[in-house]
Amino acid sequence: MEHLTVALGDYPHSAAVLDGRAAIDGYVVKPIEVKPIIAAYRRMIRDLEFDVCELAPVSYVMAREAGVPITAIPVFLNRRFHHGDLQCAPGSGVVIPTDLDGRKIGVRAYSVSTGVWGRGILGEDYGVDLDSITWVIDDDDHVEGKVPTNTHRVTDGRSLGALLAAGEIDAAFTGNAGTGRAGAPTAGWESATPVTDTGETYPLFPDSDVIERDSYLRTGIYPLHSVIVVRNELVEKDPELPTKLYNAFVQSKQLHLDEDPTWSALPRLAKQGRMIGGDPIPYGLDSNKASIEALQRFSRDQGLTEGNPGDPIFAPGTYADN
Repeated sequence: MEHLTVALGDYPHSAAVLDGRAAIDGYVVKPIEVKPIIAAYRRMIRDLEFDVCELAPVSYVMAREAGVPITAIPVFLNRRFHHGDLQCAPGSGVVIPTDLDGRKIGVRAYSVSTGVWGRGILGEDYGVDLDSITWVIDDDDHVEGKVPTNTHRVTDGRSLGALLAAGEIDAAFTGNAGTGRAGAPTAGWESATPVTDTGETYPLFPDSDVIERDSYLRTGIYPLHSVIVVRNELVEKDPELPTKLYNAFVQSKQLHLDEDPTWSALPRLAKQGRMIGGDPIPYGLDSNKASIEALQRFSRDQGLTEGNPGDPIFAPGTYADN
């Protein structure tokens, strides 16, 4: 039996892959814990530290184009909508999306997935001039060398949350993509609260749940936030490995559903499942076609990649939608 080092986030629907209940034929899994899992992304891309690893999808397509010898299977462990992720500064005067033209917006790193999805929404759905905006960042991208000229790196040590509260930027993404943390991912980073929101900041889209559901119904886009990658060397040795991995993740999800059919352990995913009227984390190619192509389109249009929507980016394998 071959050993596979595997680094994943803490998800109940992938736990059976790590503990062996969902077996990968011919392999024994050696789980590697990395907290926050975002810290593993950089280690995988720059050092190929793991055999199998969860990655941000944007980082994956960038790394793939940069020649990093990894390939993906269409397993997406995390999803989320983004209309509710933009907060505006007190006194900014931002009322509608195009009010952001020419302004300063905070995001952890230019290629962070929330930023790419959020910019894509602003540009495609609302006509925001993305090139006119200064993107204020306070961390490095996992794949270096793609930061456009209209970015500004915070150099005085203050967090994006502090800058937003002070009105020195006009808007910012929330959570791990912006104001909910400070600096590069380290232990305890996800629970950091660098600035207490006084309630003076406000959402760009107050009725985000309604808008997100409408967006999904119109476009079929359900933003991807996690993809599973494997080192090319292992696929070359065993061309069936992508299919074996895919089947194990499908089995793991089913084992979780058998125990928790309503996704009660993950309320956000449960809510999103109700919003879309289906599986909150669908795997496979066909059911995710609109989302995959939007990911490729947004990444290209924002200067991060050169590929086109529909270009193959997944390892050859058998991937029945699940």
